[in-house]
Amino acid sequence: MLTLILVSVIVLGSGADKLIHRNLFSIQPASAQRITPGDVWQLVYQQLPDFPRENKYISKENRKVAESNTLANRLIRYHIYTKGRAPIYRLDWKLTLADYLGANEIMYDTTYPGNDALQKNPIEGDRKAIKSLTRSQRDALVQVLVNIFNPASQNTLPPNPDTAPSPTTSTTPQPPQRGGAELLK
Repeated sequence: MLTLILVSVIVLGSGADKLIHRNLFSIQPASAQRITPGDVWQLVYQQLPDFPRENKYISKENRKVAESNTLANRLIRYHIYTKGRAPIYRLDWKLTLADYLGANEIMYDTTYPGNDALQKNPIEGDRKAIKSLTRSQRDALVQVLVNIFNPASQNTLPPNPDTAPSPTTSTTPQPPQRGGAELLK
């Protein structure tokens, strides 16, 4: 027991917990350029220019339109900071979208990103904007977010539900072959 406590103190004192947190929530692309969650929203709009911006809200601080406080920015902050979900997994992003659609967890006005910085809480407008997206638009958003946070995932495309696998052999029943179990040895 003493050993476990000692190891915990060493790990926490070494800053390893900060390193783990930093690596989980930021990526390093091949160009050695660090992308943080605060910058990702711009990449989302570069790749999905038709994604709703929802950035007409007035800042509490300067009483001007907060143009950089966009739906993508708030969605990412909600996903990572409010819900604590990993940004590299499709399922986690789908859970977040399900929150917006009212099909998963309850979203609270008081903890929603933008509530503290904007004169009007953007939660209802954001939920409405997400609900107005088609399923394929939501899937495209999820894929873009995963690709940005996890560039290695770009080689993995989701299956296309519109295409059926083509049979490579005859569909007529074939008699069982003898010795098939021998091939398993």
